[in-house]
Amino acid sequence: MSANLPIRKIIHVDMDAFYASVEQMDNPDLKGKPLAVGGGGTRGVISAASYEARKFGVKSAMAGNLASKLCPDLIFVRPRFDRYSEISKKVKSIFYDYTDLVEPLSLDEAYLDVTENKKGNPSASLIAEEIRERIFKEIGLTASAGISINKFIAKVASDYNKPNGQKTVNPEEVIVFLEQLDIRKFYGVGKVTAEKMYQKGIFTGMDLKGKSLEYLDKNFGKSGRYYYDVVRGIHNSEVKPNRIRKSLAAERTFSKNLSSEVFMLEKLEHIADEVSRRLNKSDVAGKTVTLKIKYSDFTLQTRSKTLPYYINNKSIILETAKDLLYQEKLNNSVRLLGISISNLNTETNKKREQKSVSVQLKFEF
Repeated sequence: MSANLPIRKIIHVDMDAFYASVEQMDNPDLKGKPLAVGGGGTRGVISAASYEARKFGVKSAMAGNLASKLCPDLIFVRPRFDRYSEISKKVKSIFYDYTDLVEPLSLDEAYLDVTENKKGNPSASLIAEEIRERIFKEIGLTASAGISINKFIAKVASDYNKPNGQKTVNPEEVIVFLEQLDIRKFYGVGKVTAEKMYQKGIFTGMDLKGKSLEYLDKNFGKSGRYYYDVVRGIHNSEVKPNRIRKSLAAERTFSKNLSSEVFMLEKLEHIADEVSRRLNKSDVAGKTVTLKIKYSDFTLQTRSKTLPYYINNKSIILETAKDLLYQEKLNNSVRLLGISISNLNTETNKKREQKSVSVQLKFEF
């Protein structure tokens, strides 16, 4: 890793089992019990699982009926996103006591650039420890953190000592850390890509580092350069406090498959209403409407239409979604419908430029 690269002090904070932990905090009777947020009903999908449930193999995005088989005592609770958002704002307010360079990834995780921070503390590790301690004392929840020279390594490190722990990868430790890393731990390597890498004899960062850029480009397309760089500790993406939303969506999974467009119209109306509500709450509008259709055989289809003007009105969203629904015949009965709005007016706003901090390779972490 070149000493000429910009070296930053980046913290990735990740709340531990956030939705489930909030439910257990608000309802002490749920503490210590296997809990799933969402996933109720015959077709429900789990949004989050407590650590007690994870011991049985229960995890997010899993079907509720499968989770029940893995953990017969599993307790299902309805998600309360307004409550999670409320808690998330309190957590982020703590972040801003240390730096204005905060990039939220979701309600429960964010990057912080503390290279230059409001506390004048040269140690990113101590800052992360203090932040986690404050989250616990002031809110009542635990968080984990990863600390390193860039966003990629910080995010990978935050998973190491979960729950309620942290890991620092110092500048001089980066290369060894990455070489020893299981390829499945690389952020950006999904299940399908990991299987492909396994087939090609790539199991660790060391194996990945042994492949040329030409080889990675040939076998992994546009992602080849990304894999080539990150395994060498190169990831220059800055923490972006004004992270621009690219799209906004809502979807519904049905308890029974729908076999006719007529039965889907009422469902689409509810989804369009939710999308419109979220757009107006965020004070944004978009031009491109995309209809997402998941069939009973789990195949996925999307149909899109770009309008000549920005919209956030429910009736226009719904009418456009209807047009897309009737655009062509359905392939099968439908288990899920979704509507997303992209090409948002936020993308035309001028992005604030952030200062890149370049320092010596060795400095206090």
